[in-house]
Amino acid sequence: MKPKKIIVMGVSGCGKSLIGSTLATALGLRFFDGDDFHSPDNVRKMSEGVPLNDEDRAEWLARLNQLLRDAPNAVLACSALKPEYRRQLRAGIDGLEIVYLQGDFDTIWNRHQQRADHYFNGRTMLESQFATLVEPEQDEALFIDIRQSQHEVLQDILTRLSPA
Repeated sequence: MKPKKIIVMGVSGCGKSLIGSTLATALGLRFFDGDDFHSPDNVRKMSEGVPLNDEDRAEWLARLNQLLRDAPNAVLACSALKPEYRRQLRAGIDGLEIVYLQGDFDTIWNRHQQRADHYFNGRTMLESQFATLVEPEQDEALFIDIRQSQHEVLQDILTRLSPA
């Protein structure tokens, strides 16, 4: 049985929103972009090139956890950079699957430079995300190599989510 609640995680620019929305469509689940749930203060900070800290993220993570708890099914795109963030997101939710879109700095920085009209921008902001990132344990998430094409990434996820 495929999971009904999935978090697609990784640093900014790894493809969380694009892959998350196509994954949700493929599985017939609702899609939520974690970026849409940031407070106006967080969005302002990021648009000014100021990285968020744990305090900035606390209310946002609580809001996302409640969203996951309330939704009968969901694919959520969320950075989930630290183990404590992932614990907060998982709290009170059984059967939540995490998909980690893993990529190196240069690959993701090249993608960032192609983005337009996104409040998160700048090399310093991406460096901050990589500095904050604590990759999940191997048994905590599905590791997906983002150097593949979008189609291959999606197929890799769908194959690995299916029961053996």
